[in-house]
Amino acid sequence: MTPLKLQPLPASWEECIQRGWDSIDILLVTGDAYIDHPSFGVALIGRFLEHYGYRVAILSQPRYDSPSDFQRFPAPNLYCGITAGNLDSIVANYTGNGKVRETDAYSPGGNGWRSKEKNKNNRYRPDRASLIYANLARSCYKDTPIVLGGLEASLRRFVHYDYKQNRIRSSFLTDAKADLVVYGMGEHAVLDIARKCQSGKPLQGIYGSCERLTENELNRRFAGWSAPDSNDFLVLPSLTEIQGDKKLFLDAELALDKHSRAGSDQIVLQKQQTHWVVQHPGAKSLTVRELDSLYELPYTRLPHPQSPDVPAYRMIKDSVTIVRGCSGNCSFCAITRHQGATIQNRSVESITRECKTLAASPSFSGTISDLGGPTANLYGTSCAIGGCKKKDCLYPQICKHLVIDEERFLSLLAKVASIDNVRHVFISSGLRMELLLRTPSLLRELILHHIPGTMKIAPEHSSKEVLKLMHKEPHALLTKFINHSRALAKSLGKNLKVVPYVISSHPGCRDQHATQLANDMGKLGLPLKQFQDFTPTPGTLSTAMYVTGLSRIDKKPIYVAKNSSERMKQRKLLEGKNSNPRVRHNDIRATATRKKVRRR
Repeated sequence: MTPLKLQPLPASWEECIQRGWDSIDILLVTGDAYIDHPSFGVALIGRFLEHYGYRVAILSQPRYDSPSDFQRFPAPNLYCGITAGNLDSIVANYTGNGKVRETDAYSPGGNGWRSKEKNKNNRYRPDRASLIYANLARSCYKDTPIVLGGLEASLRRFVHYDYKQNRIRSSFLTDAKADLVVYGMGEHAVLDIARKCQSGKPLQGIYGSCERLTENELNRRFAGWSAPDSNDFLVLPSLTEIQGDKKLFLDAELALDKHSRAGSDQIVLQKQQTHWVVQHPGAKSLTVRELDSLYELPYTRLPHPQSPDVPAYRMIKDSVTIVRGCSGNCSFCAITRHQGATIQNRSVESITRECKTLAASPSFSGTISDLGGPTANLYGTSCAIGGCKKKDCLYPQICKHLVIDEERFLSLLAKVASIDNVRHVFISSGLRMELLLRTPSLLRELILHHIPGTMKIAPEHSSKEVLKLMHKEPHALLTKFINHSRALAKSLGKNLKVVPYVISSHPGCRDQHATQLANDMGKLGLPLKQFQDFTPTPGTLSTAMYVTGLSRIDKKPIYVAKNSSERMKQRKLLEGKNSNPRVRHNDIRATATRKKVRRR
């Protein structure tokens, strides 16, 4: 089937009928407004499946007080795929301190509620959306496989901590009684699932997926999995064991972190209540050709007509993704766990073609707002020895095997800047300072032409003790980078403005560390305009430290600011040193995080 170009995927059964369809193969349900742009995960997956000939429809932000929106579609022929959206629904709905967010950047008008009546049943996106949508789908499509995916389900596929409920929860796979969870970047997995459903084969052994098995099913499938000398399985502490001893939560997260970064082929097992979660090895990363093809599918790059005025769209509509993955492995960040530690680069030619398409759009302003990804200047990097189990390319210093292709990035900037109708090309995604110091020509070019007012860097803290827990480079690097960059900017006749992102109340951070952070940034002339309280989101080592009160390094006790008064005190220590007392610390950083994550 040839895809219908310049149309969004159908978002209602009426639109399916208009295309002459009498059924759909796959229904994708999302907690975000539907934007047919490759920065939105449901659009990527939908267009990818359409490319392979499947009839795909989108159900965006359905009501969850009744099954009526689900009932408007017939049962899909193959499966129903469910995502909470580009963000975890709890992160989207609440601040790190559990306060309700008044806005939702992924909903029409930026409003978190469908009407003026503000109650939990009237939000566009429910709490733990993956679970709610899965239950509604199951009630309407009795015999249809239910597949969870996206950021929320991916990071909640094992035992995890829910900061809104302040408790350890079991896997979303078992809570939702879904058939599968697709974890990580799901293109290969969703295609495998569609083909197995089409051919009537069982949904077993799919790379990049998790299954839910009973004890008997596990024993039949994997005889000998519990043998003490077996190297084929990683068995995590169970839900019951973790609830009885929270120290085991850190053990589980450390084991998962090591397993994930190594790209291990071990099958991961974790018992919940009556079932086991079985994680198969991760799907292979997309090749350059596959990644190019994915981002050059026929997206309209526009909101669906039923999703007007979505703030997240305004922010990214003129941006282009150039890189996936992050080898930084910051303790507080889930990007490595979700997108992987292996850097996946698009070709210069593909990015240039997408920019030409963007520049030809009638609504194009003349400015490409971002050529980026999780970390923009990881673009073009690779491993000289083909990779290792550690995959820790930047910490505690740049690995000797990391290949940095400065010329490739410079060539990309030059080619995109030469496109007709393009007046400005900016890099708005975060930049790694240690890499910029290794690429002097790129740093010079960025300062001269490609910084949109301010350069965004993320030192996160200045305390030696806190930085170690964060898995971040020492403060001396920030000092070196700022002095070097300002001297370079001055020689170029530029006034360089730098905005540092920092985190308050991270596990291990005491009041004196917050004071030190404020003083250190003040000495460098860096205003604390963008900072946030630490948010214990699922799937990070920092969250495990928050829950257990133990260091990820040596498992010794550390201080954790948990109650609101402790966290507020640290925030005020930073705000007291801030030259701009009106700055909104939390929502600004949350917006930046939304842009950085970008994916399902």
